[in-house]
Amino acid sequence: MRTGIRTALRRAEQLLLIRGARRNAWAAVCENRRLAGEREQAVQVFGRSA
Repeated sequence: MRTGIRTALRRAEQLLLIRGARRNAWAAVCENRRLAGEREQAVQVFGRSA
């Protein structure tokens, strides 16, 4: 494989990995927010003793 093609493929792979990592990080943020909301709701229903 030629060096130019290798470099282009490496850069494309890095770009895809970065986008995937960002997507995974955002999914984790959304999940944390959802869980925090559920905890707040549980506190309202059951009080602080739960």
